[in-house]
Amino acid sequence: MDAVSTPRAHLVDGSLYVFRAWHSMPDEFHDVDGHPTNAVHGFTRFLCELLERVRPTYLAVAFDAALTTSFRNGIYPAYKANRELPPMELERQFVRCREVAQALGIHVLSDHTYEADDLIGSSLWMLRGHGVPSVIVSADKDFGQLIGPDDEQWDYARNQRWGPEGVHAKLGVHPHQVADYLALTGDAIDNIPGVPGIGAKTAAALLAHFESLDALLERIEEVAFLRLRGAAACAKRLREHADTARLCRRLTRIALDAPVPENPDALRPRRTDAERLDALCETLRFGPLTRNRLHALAGA
Repeated sequence: MDAVSTPRAHLVDGSLYVFRAWHSMPDEFHDVDGHPTNAVHGFTRFLCELLERVRPTYLAVAFDAALTTSFRNGIYPAYKANRELPPMELERQFVRCREVAQALGIHVLSDHTYEADDLIGSSLWMLRGHGVPSVIVSADKDFGQLIGPDDEQWDYARNQRWGPEGVHAKLGVHPHQVADYLALTGDAIDNIPGVPGIGAKTAAALLAHFESLDALLERIEEVAFLRLRGAAACAKRLREHADTARLCRRLTRIALDAPVPENPDALRPRRTDAERLDALCETLRFGPLTRNRLHALAGA
C-alpha cells in the first residue's frame, strides 16, 4: 500500500490528552461561570496543533465515559477499582473538550459500555475493512495489539511513531500477542492482576516459544524444561493461576465490536457553524489567537 497517496485515518485517544492537559496546564483559566478550564485550553491547543500538522482525511476522537460501567466491570468488578474517579471540575472539562472537538466538525466517540480503547479498536477494524490504514494517536501500550502492517501508533508528545516492528521492539512480542502478554504480566494501572511472578521478560520469552496464551496453558508441562530462569517455579505459578490468566485476557483484549460508524466517510471532518463556535469560545473565554485558529480549522 502506498503510504504517501493512501488517505489515513487518525484515531485520537482523547481522554489521555485531556488528562495530560489537566496535569500540565496552570490553573489560571476559567469559563464565564468561573469554572476551571485549564484542561480544555491544553486539549484545544493539542487538537489545533494536530489538525494544523496533519489535515487528516478521516479523524475521530474517543473519550472514556465507561469509567465504572465498562463491560469489563461486569467480568471483573475490581477492574480499575484502584483508580480515583475524576473530580467534578475535571468531569465538567471533559464535557467541554468533547464540545470543542464537535465544534471543529470532528467525529466524537463515547460510550457507557465500551472504553475509548474499544471505540478506537472497532473504528480501526471498520476502516481496515474499507482499505483505510489508521494512525492511533496515543502513548498507551495496549494499542499495540491493533497495529497491522499498514497502521501506526503515534506518541504525539514525544513525536515517536512506530508500526508492528516497533511494538516488538518495545514489548518483545508481536501485535497479535500483546493481549496475551498483558494477561500474563498484569497491568497495575487498570488493576489487572496477571500471573504472580511473571514479568515482562518472562512473558515475552514464553510467548516467543509458545506463540499464544492458549498454547502455553495447554502445554504447561513443557515450561519446566525451558532454558528460562526459575522455569519450574514459573510452570507451577501458571498451573495455579491458569484461570486468572484467561480472565485477564478477557480484560486486556480490545473489543472490535463497539458501536462505531460503518463507513469511513462518517469520520471525515465536517464544516461547522461559525456562530456555534463563537458561542463556545465566548463561554470558554478563549483569547483571540485560539479563536482565530479554531475558525481557520473549522472552515478548512
